[in-house]
Amino acid sequence: MSVSIRLSRGGAKKRPYYRIVVANSRAPRDGRFIEKIGTYNPLLAKDDEKRIVLDTERAKHWLAMGAQPTDRVARFLDVAGVKERPARSNPDKGKPGEKAVERAEERATKAAAAEAAANEAKSATDPAEGASDAAPAEGAEHVETAA
Repeated sequence: MSVSIRLSRGGAKKRPYYRIVVANSRAPRDGRFIEKIGTYNPLLAKDDEKRIVLDTERAKHWLAMGAQPTDRVARFLDVAGVKERPARSNPDKGKPGEKAVERAEERATKAAAAEAAANEAKSATDPAEGASDAAPAEGAEHVETAA
């Protein structure tokens, strides 16, 4: 029989209250359990000592017997100093998915095409501006001849 240390939900709708229980891993979440070893009230402030109440001796006993804690209970046990929880690292968590990458590439190509079109339109109007630049140079030659 595989045994797990997990949370069993109680409380009213939108007012959760959990028991930390040792149960058969095949038993329902709120169903039959072997032993209650603590409570967890997420509605209390994080610094409140009654938020997590845990019998550390019984938790150590069940861990020695081979019970596997769930992720949330493993956090509680780590804070209590019963069992160290290894740090997790997920470097891909912040990366966008395949579809988002495709959409970003599509936007980049459209923006590059629009920029190229704008540059072509600007270069077509530049020769007219260049002619206006040549006019002062002719005026400068005129000043030299008069001097």
